Amino acid sequence: MHAALDDPRVQKVVCMKSAQVAWTDGVLLNYVGRRIDIDPCPMIIMFAKEKSAKKFNLEKFEPMVEVTPRLSAKLPVHAGRDKNNLWDHKTFARGFLKFITSNAPDDVKSTPAPVVAVEEPDDANQNVREQGDSITLLEERNKSYSDSRRKVIFGGTPTIDGFSRIAQAYESSDQRRYLVPCPDCGEEHELAWDNVTWSESAEKPHEVFGLATPESARYACPFCGSLWDDTARFRAVRRGRWVATAAFHGVAGFRLNELVSPFPGSRLAELVKKRLVAEKALRAGDDTKMRSFVNNTEGRPYRYESDIPEIDLLAERALDYDVFTVPAGALVLTAGIDVQHDRIAIVLRAWGRGEESWLVLWDEIYGNVLEQGTDPMVGGVWGALTDLLTQGYRHANGWVLRVKAASIDSSDGSTSDAVYRYVRVAQKRGINIMAIKGAKQIDAEIFSVPKAPVDSVRNNSKAAKYGLRPYMVGVSKAKDLILDNRLKLEDDGAGRMHWYRGVRADYLQQLTAEVKVPGRTGSKRIWQKKAGARNEALDCEVYALHAARSIKTHLMTEAHWMIEQQRLSQVSLFDTVPVATGLPAVADIGPPDPPPIAAASNTSNTPETPPPSGVSRIQGRRTARSTYLKRR
Repeated sequence: MHAALDDPRVQKVVCMKSAQVAWTDGVLLNYVGRRIDIDPCPMIIMFAKEKSAKKFNLEKFEPMVEVTPRLSAKLPVHAGRDKNNLWDHKTFARGFLKFITSNAPDDVKSTPAPVVAVEEPDDANQNVREQGDSITLLEERNKSYSDSRRKVIFGGTPTIDGFSRIAQAYESSDQRRYLVPCPDCGEEHELAWDNVTWSESAEKPHEVFGLATPESARYACPFCGSLWDDTARFRAVRRGRWVATAAFHGVAGFRLNELVSPFPGSRLAELVKKRLVAEKALRAGDDTKMRSFVNNTEGRPYRYESDIPEIDLLAERALDYDVFTVPAGALVLTAGIDVQHDRIAIVLRAWGRGEESWLVLWDEIYGNVLEQGTDPMVGGVWGALTDLLTQGYRHANGWVLRVKAASIDSSDGSTSDAVYRYVRVAQKRGINIMAIKGAKQIDAEIFSVPKAPVDSVRNNSKAAKYGLRPYMVGVSKAKDLILDNRLKLEDDGAGRMHWYRGVRADYLQQLTAEVKVPGRTGSKRIWQKKAGARNEALDCEVYALHAARSIKTHLMTEAHWMIEQQRLSQVSLFDTVPVATGLPAVADIGPPDPPPIAAASNTSNTPETPPPSGVSRIQGRRTARSTYLKRR
């Protein structure tokens, strides 16, 4: 591991580890100390919380400096009130060491350094006050340095499979494994818990261990079956070597579990006791101890089995109808809209009896969402959105449906001005569109009417300045309904969700991008996005469902649906609205209009997110004038 840290070809070192493997003391602190002494430079170490950073400084870093003469001469850690020796900022010749926390955006974004490290990446803040992922922001701090000079260091214990940042980083590395030789047959392998064995006793069962006798635990060679005691295991570990199992692309990855640890608390008997305690708790319905054992002893992410259908099975359920077409049975059309910095994502979903529903469109409009003209509904990405919300959609029976309700996300502070401006104008022109935000409470209803502020005179919220009150969406309940219920329903009938066969390739991937796992602060499970996945399609489906609930599709009786059907058949005879046959273009907004909206000055340089390979997009091309869809 130390060789990789000193190798100029290695830009990133990742260690996915269990507890008790001496990563912090034996690797990270040694490397930091060596750099201070021999090759000084600016260094940053990020912790999840301030408490962890202070503990690291007090219990690990300062004691190391105190007992190392070469370091204490360069960095007097007990120099009193010295501005060069604060608990979170240590200054030495030609460099400094800074301790920061993942929940402070100024810390994460402020200081460049060639060496940056993250302690426990899985605990790091993934959205620092709506400004982005803390780890990504930190890595940006050393990109200005040469490849041979810069170093990114990740070390941590994995948490949940599919959500673990350290596991994701390891999978992107050359995946080195520590192979140890068997003292009897000489074959090399990676120590694994599956090879730990123990015997049972015929005596009275233990209250926790049952018939198992932890003191009899041995490690069995998977090749010859020879049994190792702790002494033989430690001897084999000392003779081990690192072997890469994947191609090297600048990232050296290592993984370790507690079976390599020589500490007394990591003897086989002690590990077996922990396992048996975890198994008993799991049988009683408590998986917390087993999760801890898998993470902290086996050093691997804990896997929650999801009963959401696999993507291949969902793809087989696609129906043969075209995009922009409303199938028979659907009578109401709603829209769910998600706003990113460089695009607007949209789902159009048609609803019928029992809230059986059909996807009419899933796509994204690419362009700068902060660009708006005098009329925010005309030109640019917003003009294209207007087309989608105001045009008609051909029904299988020949009728023409329009969007009856739309919900658009306004939770991003850097884009909310543009959203509120659009919503205000659209509402005045008769479009039933709601600005929404996700409710923090997991028991919040999918749809609820916004409450009036307690002090309307002093309501200084951004939405209030536009005369709006955002609707709070019960995101957790909506995802429960979609992912835990409706996606599992097959064939036709109430609650079934359908999609067209030609839907974009990433729709089902994004629809199933979240899994319900325990939250950090309690035993209740919450929906979380898998590491590295995108979930805009799921968000848009949640918003389309919210829009449907706003017009009470879940409460409509057969009489209500018959009235809606009769209305459509009559209105469609005289409706001259343009009917969708293709995607709207993004038209030129024209010359800028003073004054620009306030949010534009802060985020106009946001880089555009490229579409995934093999996926088509509504491209942000410019035309001489606004274009409408073809008319029938």
